[in-house]
Amino acid sequence: MAERVLDVRTLARRVTLVHWGGLIAATALLSACSLVRPAPAPREPIPTPLPLPQHSIEVTATAYNQTTGDGTLTAFGLRLHPGMRIVAISRDLETQGLHHGVRITIDGIEGEWEIGDRLSDEWRQRIDIFMGNDVEAARTWGKRRVRIRWTE
Repeated sequence: MAERVLDVRTLARRVTLVHWGGLIAATALLSACSLVRPAPAPREPIPTPLPLPQHSIEVTATAYNQTTGDGTLTAFGLRLHPGMRIVAISRDLETQGLHHGVRITIDGIEGEWEIGDRLSDEWRQRIDIFMGNDVEAARTWGKRRVRIRWTE
């Protein structure tokens, strides 16, 4: 449907000047309603995207702390500070889609964690959870088997 465009003369013919109490007011005739664009036709609903496939794997999880006051630098170049939710991963997990910046959940600990560090070559199927300055929390965590989950 083509849009209707009116020039100034056509518009002036569609407006009636009314003199009321010494004031002049312009009132548009009912036909001036055609100046308003018609409402767009309703669109079909956008289909809900399919959920991304979720991956999971069982790994050994340990915890580590920040040992210096100026922030520890990770293998990916991040400067760690208390409160950051960062996980270091063993290099073999990178081939399974776990790389820098991927967000994971860890069974047994709440929230999402971001991969931001890498373990040395000697470790396999392992993650290391950054626990800031909380040495007692890291000791309490200890070493355990957990399932981690992530989406692509």
